[in-house]
Amino acid sequence: MPAKNKNTAREWFNTIFYGALIAIVFRSFLLEPFNIPSGSMIPTLHVGDHIFVEKWAYGYSRYSFPFGSWKLWDGRFWATEPEVGDVVVFRNPANESQDYVKRLIGRAGDKIQMINGRLYINDVQVPRENPRPYVVAMLPKSMRSVGYYKDDMSIKGNKIWIDNQPAEYNYTIEYKPDDFCHMYSGACGVFKGTEYTETLPNGVQHSIIEFSDEAHFDNTEAFVVPENHFFFMGDNRDNSGDCRGVVGFVPRDNVLGQVWFVWYSHNYYAPMLALWSWGNKMRWDRFGMGIN
Repeated sequence: MPAKNKNTAREWFNTIFYGALIAIVFRSFLLEPFNIPSGSMIPTLHVGDHIFVEKWAYGYSRYSFPFGSWKLWDGRFWATEPEVGDVVVFRNPANESQDYVKRLIGRAGDKIQMINGRLYINDVQVPRENPRPYVVAMLPKSMRSVGYYKDDMSIKGNKIWIDNQPAEYNYTIEYKPDDFCHMYSGACGVFKGTEYTETLPNGVQHSIIEFSDEAHFDNTEAFVVPENHFFFMGDNRDNSGDCRGVVGFVPRDNVLGQVWFVWYSHNYYAPMLALWSWGNKMRWDRFGMGIN
């Protein structure tokens, strides 16, 4: 092979190798991007949000790095403890191919229980106040341009209007493929719930939504969090697979980091180059939004 071709090949190899190495180091030690595929953290996070996670926030375990499931070592280094109320990404102990994002509700020794839709921590009912309407709209993609109209409500693009005025309450809008809505008709529609402000024992306040106080996980056994484990729940209390169910207690090593902010958000998938879709696709008001 001529020397010129060898040098060109070496340059390409070096570019790819060092580029990949920098990306791995950046994602492992500093910031890692994740996207939100489910509504379990509504109203804090919406389907289609893309977030950055601070990998340094709680130190590092083997799960912080590629091939963490190989179990090369146990424990954390440069470790600090997450606080109750933090929004955290962790590796699902029940299925290590899945990363979950939830809110930390209990640490080792805490007793957690849901009774009639209310959260109890160490036998004390957690206050929830300021009830206000909340709407989750999951509509067929074909409606994103023509709009949804029923009674006094209209939905078009990213906005809900009541009697031709912008809705005064919070909501989330997501567009699903039409065949999905036809196949799972009960999954699509406009669902009306209630948003509350919940105050955790350490004073952290955040929003939750409830559609009922009699849903599947609104009455549970008492969970006592074991040593070196955490208890997480979704802010969408009636539609979250979390530590109340199949996830179980989350080992300390499975924590990946703290959610920092939303860097990009959309309400349905379309290629980025489809500039004509940006108007009713992008949630511009969520770009750069910090997460608490």
